Parts: sequence; structure tokens; C-alpha cells
Amino acid sequence: MGKTNIAANLSICLARHNQRVLLMDADLGLGNIDVVMNLSGHGDLGQVIAGDKSLEDIIRPGPGGVEVICGGAGIEKLVNLNEFERHRLLEDLGRLQERSNIIVIDTGAGISESVICFCLAADHTVVVTTPEPTGMTDAYAMIKILAGRKYPGRISLLVNQADSVWEGRRTYRQIADVAGRFLGVGVYDAGILCRDQHLVSAVRRRSPVVLEYPRAAISAGIAAISDRLSSGTATSITKEGFFRKAVNWLF
Repeated sequence: MGKTNIAANLSICLARHNQRVLLMDADLGLGNIDVVMNLSGHGDLGQVIAGDKSLEDIIRPGPGGVEVICGGAGIEKLVNLNEFERHRLLEDLGRLQERSNIIVIDTGAGISESVICFCLAADHTVVVTTPEPTGMTDAYAMIKILAGRKYPGRISLLVNQADSVWEGRRTYRQIADVAGRFLGVGVYDAGILCRDQHLVSAVRRRSPVVLEYPRAAISAGIAAISDRLSSGTATSITKEGFFRKAVNWLF
């Protein structure tokens, strides 16, 4: 399960807590939320930025009561907007935000500036890693950047594709201990997801695993992570607003 699958399934579980959830695909140029959630049509955020569509045109009702905005390479055009265009976009995004209690952003992989900007705008950043050394190195790099930028929100670590719960806990402890020792940053434990064949079957069916196989171990694990995240205050939208902060960070 990749981060997009995690974002999609977590959003569905969060919506079960009587929350109005908006899921936005911010993976520039490589977004595939529509594939994971079996959605079609309506366009993407890139077309809104280009002025071809309105936000109301592209928002899609997704499975499990989640509203979805698909991304697009056009997000990169934010840096070229003039003041009027930027103000208009912020107003549109602000109105859209009013209909949501929780905004889940599926960023791109890596540590590009756009990914960092979305993380800095969020109240809560969940860093996804695997037990492999490359995954752990990338996760630590993201935490280090957020620490260097004085990120005020909560940072949590989700260990994905672990062979066992023990391996997942060891991975979390290794990263959290190093971050605490050398960066002075507390990293919360979001949870552990172990390999599960049910996920492979759900992906082939283009259906979120929590809906396709609700009694599978992977679904129970995602639900537990959702419970942990929803119980914290860090999931709430700040007064300034996520979208306004995200756009401001991009300039």
C-alpha cells in the first residue's frame, strides 16, 4: 500500500467519525486518487488554476462519504499567478474549506518544495515510511526539513508494509529516537500497517480496502490509525485556513 492508498482509506475511516472530510490529491503531475477510488470525470485542480473550471465543477463525491479533489500539474502555475488571480483562488478555496472539518492532503513523494509547502501549511503531518533503509532515510530527511523550518504542527510517523508489528515498532523507535536526539523533535506514533494480500486484491478491483474487505487485518489497522488521529486536536483546521497557508508558502 502506497501513501495514496493510505490517504484514501484513512479519509473514509475519518468520515465514519461524523466528520466532513475533503481529500485532495496534491501529487503534482502523478496524482492517482481517481484510480484508487474509481472516480471519473469532473476535471482537476490544475484546470481550476488555469481558469477552465470552477471548484464546484471538479469536486467529486467519493466512496464512504468523502469529497475528493483530484490534482494536476497546473498546481505549479501557482507561482506565476498575479495578485488578482491569487486572491480569487484563495476566496474559492476558502469557501470550499468551510464545508469540511478535516482536509486530507496526499502530497507527492520526496522533499520537493511543493511537498514541503503543503506539509508546513498543515496542522498535522503524517510521514509514511517503510522498514527499508531507503524509506527510513527519506522519512528522516522530511522530519529534518520540517524541524529546520520550525514547523509548529504535530509530526507523526506511520510505518507501512512491515513484515510484523515488531518490525514496525522497531522502525518507528529508530527514527523517533534519532529525531529526538539530534533534532529535538518529538515524533508521534501514528501506527503500523503490515503486508496484507487483501490490499492487493482491493487495488485490482479499484476499491478502497476498508470497503472491499472491512474485516481484513489491514482494514482494522487503518481504522485504528484513524481513531488515533481523530482523537487529537491536531486534525482540526486552524483559523487562518489550510489553503491560505499553503498558497502563501508557495510564494
